[in-house]
Amino acid sequence: MIYLAVLAMTLIGAMGAFFLKAGMDRVDSLPALFRTPQIYLGGGFYLAGAGLNILLLHQLDYSVLYPMTAVTYVWSMLLSAAFLGESLTRRKLIGVAAVVLGVAILSR
Repeated sequence: MIYLAVLAMTLIGAMGAFFLKAGMDRVDSLPALFRTPQIYLGGGFYLAGAGLNILLLHQLDYSVLYPMTAVTYVWSMLLSAAFLGESLTRRKLIGVAAVVLGVAILSR
């Protein structure tokens, strides 16, 4: 159950970055920054992810939880490919596989 919460935390953090990116693609000036809903949505996701991270620190060692936040890279790659049209290259897939392997080793 705790590892599902870690997965949720990393997904929420990745969604925060995704919405900030999507919002910044629409911004052409500082005033526009404050009128872009995706910026607020991204910030909200980031805050929610941080809050869940704080709660998880009560359950897991810092030396285990913090490296597990690298799963955010997996979500980021999938979100960027699905919604931003970014390519999934061999290099990206190998890098993310290495991250997943490292997280699996830590979680045992």
